[in-house]
Amino acid sequence: MAGMSDAEVQGQIAHMIAFIDQEASEKVEEIDAKAEEEFNLEKGRLVQTARAKIMDFYDKKIKQVELQKKIQQSNLLNNSRLQILKRKEELLNDLLDDARKLATKTVNEDPQKYQETMIKLTLQGLSALLEPKVTVQVRPQDVDLMKKIIPEVITRYRKLTQDKHDVKIIVDDQNFLAPEIIGGVIVSAHGDKIRINNTMNERLKLISRQMQPELRETLFGPNPNRKFKD
Repeated sequence: MAGMSDAEVQGQIAHMIAFIDQEASEKVEEIDAKAEEEFNLEKGRLVQTARAKIMDFYDKKIKQVELQKKIQQSNLLNNSRLQILKRKEELLNDLLDDARKLATKTVNEDPQKYQETMIKLTLQGLSALLEPKVTVQVRPQDVDLMKKIIPEVITRYRKLTQDKHDVKIIVDDQNFLAPEIIGGVIVSAHGDKIRINNTMNERLKLISRQMQPELRETLFGPNPNRKFKD
């Protein structure tokens, strides 16, 4: 730098250094500002992504809890229904057992009524078979009673069929009804190939099946799911 004194040269250098420092400071500030902006943008993006993941996680958890709750409610409801159905069956069975006890009491304590019942049960068996020769199976203690009522049964049978059918009744005194049978008869023909079970146990079962809908409605009220009645 010709023509300039050392002081002027030093001043010029100092001015240039100050300019460079100013430029550098401004550049640093610009870089810092841009970095801060990029940092805030990236932080916002990360926070938003994390928030979305957290919300999605808890949405899934809530749905799982709700599904589990519905499953538990459904299981509890089904178990309650099964318990109610079981209790209803128990009550119906108790009712049938009471009827069985009443029938047993009639057999044991009212011989006249039981005799008439035996006549009617045998007559029903004959009318169902319409065979000229039948075998009647009874309890051991009813053999004498059965032999006693045969003439009356035949008389009523002839009257019922308007004398179009006659029948010979053989009382089986070798094979008897099972011990649990309350009373009644089994009427068979053609070597036991066809038979009518008219024991009181079987009649109670039949009546129970026929009356079950009516009994259920009487005991538990109408079934809201039942659209038709017989």
